Amino acid sequence: MPPAPRIGFTASRKVGIAVARNRARRRLKAAAEAVLPKRGEPGFDYVAIARSETLTRRFADLVADLETALGRVHKTGQSKETA
Repeated sequence: MPPAPRIGFTASRKVGIAVARNRARRRLKAAAEAVLPKRGEPGFDYVAIARSETLTRRFADLVADLETALGRVHKTGQSKETA
């Protein structure tokens, strides 16, 4: 059985002070918890990069963005071995 998908989060200082960076990462983590069980592929590792807009974007839009991004990643037809 392949391992469950994993995700990492990053936020640079361009996002803001430490409090803002942590908030952005928490928002991305919550969005990933909503999306990965239905869109994530087993055995894949993902990285979510916070931007300054992550702090002000509606949560529903963050979830939709993540769903779109995962759909695009897996639509390319590349397998893990060729990526």
